[in-house]
Amino acid sequence: MKPEFYPSIYKRKSFHTFKNVEKEKISHQELETIYSIYSTFESLFDIQTKIRIVSGNQIEKSRDGQFCTLFYSEIKENYLQNIGYLGQQMDFYLTSHNIGTLWYGIGKPDIEQIDSLHFVIMMIFSKIKDSVHFRKDMFKSKRKPLNEIWKGKQIEGVSGIIRYACSACNLQPWFVHRKEDRLYVYRIFDCNRRGIMPKNKVIFYNKIDIGIFLCFLNLCLVHEKIPYEMEFQSDTEEQEKNLYAIYKIKTSS
Repeated sequence: MKPEFYPSIYKRKSFHTFKNVEKEKISHQELETIYSIYSTFESLFDIQTKIRIVSGNQIEKSRDGQFCTLFYSEIKENYLQNIGYLGQQMDFYLTSHNIGTLWYGIGKPDIEQIDSLHFVIMMIFSKIKDSVHFRKDMFKSKRKPLNEIWKGKQIEGVSGIIRYACSACNLQPWFVHRKEDRLYVYRIFDCNRRGIMPKNKVIFYNKIDIGIFLCFLNLCLVHEKIPYEMEFQSDTEEQEKNLYAIYKIKTSS
C-alpha cells in the first residue's frame, strides 16, 4: 500500500456530476501514466485484472466525465473484493492529482470482455481546474456512527477514519470487531437496505465495497505504522453478518 495516498482520504469525494465543474485537459501522457501506475498497485489476491480508459463520450450517461476507467477481471472467488481494493487505490491516485472520480456502478461498457477478462465496474473521472471542488471537511460526510461499525477498543488514527470509506448507495456494509490484537472484519448484508440498488445486485456491490473498505483500513494502518497480517475467510454466504478477514495487528495500545 502506497503511504503517499493517505492525504487523499481527506480530499476525495464522489463527483456525481461533472457538468458544472470547470475542467482541464488530460494529456495523453497523463493517461499513459494512469495505465502504468495501475500495474504498481497492491492486489488482495493473485487474480488477473486489466483496465481500459475510454472517452466519456463512449459511455452512456457518463455524467459529463472526460474519461472512464473500465475494470476487467478473471471471474474467480474474491474477484469483486480485489477489484474494489485496486480501484480504490486508483481513486486515491487520481484524487492526489486533482482528478475527480465517481465509482459508477450503473455504467454500461462498450466492450464486455477483453483477453478472457470480464468487465466488472467503471470509474468516471475528470481533471478539476480548481481544487476547491474537492472535499473540504471529510468529517461532515454522512456516515454511520462509529459504534455501528466498530466494536472493541478503538485504534487512534484508524477507527475514526475508516468510517469515511465510500460505498455503493452509501450503505457502508462493514463491521469491525477488535479483540486484543485481532481485527475481525465482517461484510454486512441487508437486502432490505439497498437504496436504488436492484435487489439481485446488493451482494455484488457489497463485495466490491468490502475491498474498498480494506483499502482504507490498510492505508490507515500503514500511515499509523501498525504492522498487520491478513487472513481471508470464504465469503459465499448470504447471511446478515459474514466474516471476511481477520487481521493480526501489533499496536502499543
